[in-house]
Amino acid sequence: MTPERKAKLIRTLQHRQPDLSLITDQVHKPRNLAALIRTCDAVGIQEIHAVIPKEGYRYRGTTSGSDRWINTIHHPECEDAVAAVKTKGMKIYAAHFSERAVDYREVDYTQPCAVLMGAEKWGVSDAAADMADEHILIPMMGMVESLNVSTAAGIILVEAQNQRLKAGMYEECHIGEVEFRETMFAWGYPDLAEYCYVNGLDYPPMTEDYELVDPSAWYKSVREGVASTREWPGKQNLSFDADDSTDNS
Repeated sequence: MTPERKAKLIRTLQHRQPDLSLITDQVHKPRNLAALIRTCDAVGIQEIHAVIPKEGYRYRGTTSGSDRWINTIHHPECEDAVAAVKTKGMKIYAAHFSERAVDYREVDYTQPCAVLMGAEKWGVSDAAADMADEHILIPMMGMVESLNVSTAAGIILVEAQNQRLKAGMYEECHIGEVEFRETMFAWGYPDLAEYCYVNGLDYPPMTEDYELVDPSAWYKSVREGVASTREWPGKQNLSFDADDSTDNS
């Protein structure tokens, strides 16, 4: 890593908001998913929860875009995704038109929370809406009744970012030391991190300055079968055919 790139990675991770998340309730179009993940990266979200569509995802290939910087946890049902974030003490704000829906700017995004977005055609499911703490909506002044899911999420998440900026929540790091170092490794050495993941190996040691410690010796231990192993969780990252190019400098 160059010093400039290392500084950028550190700065980005220091701004991450682990108590702000996004739930996608069966969103399936590649361009929408790519746009949602890109927005999450922009506002400092580190982890999102994706409910797998009943018909599956409509993507075939992979792109080295924003999904590289975001952890995506897949869930078979929305109840599982909601339970996962509520276990962390987060409130659920569902983008859903109902009698109890309020303007999206009226809720407090500085508290632990997750924004729930529904599928492109059907919106938030009845089950998901029932589990939400609040229903929020974006006032519409034109002829159309709804926005594209990625556009709507962008509007809501920028409001969350604005509230958190005013509260000074981006001015200090909220990521624990162990997670910080492991994320720095995965971001700084993506090919090596993937190799460790696929082969069940622990990450090789790094210095305090995030440089590899004697990589030749580590590779030798791998070849000899004595390198430290690790059981990696079943976390997956979304990948798309959609155009999701980013500035990875």
